[in-house]
Amino acid sequence: MIYNRLTMLRVERRLSRKEVAAAVEVNPQTIGYLERGEYSPSLELALKLAALFHLSVEHIFSLTEFEPLALQLRRAQGG
Repeated sequence: MIYNRLTMLRVERRLSRKEVAAAVEVNPQTIGYLERGEYSPSLELALKLAALFHLSVEHIFSLTEFEPLALQLRRAQGG
C-alpha cells in the first residue's frame, strides 16, 4: 500500500478534487481513489502531483504511514 497526504494538501490549498484532476490531467475519480488509498499512482502522476504542490514525491507519497502532524509539531517545539 502507498500512503499519501493528498487530502491534507488539497484541502490546505482549497482545491477541489476536480481542480486537482484537471491540473494533472486525470479523472476526478482518480484523485478520490488516490486519497482513499485504493489506487497507487504511476510515476508520471506522482511527479505531476509533486509539481502541482511544489513538493518532492516523498513528501506526498510513502510506503509507510506518515507520522501524525501533531507529533511532528510537538517534537519541533521540544516536547
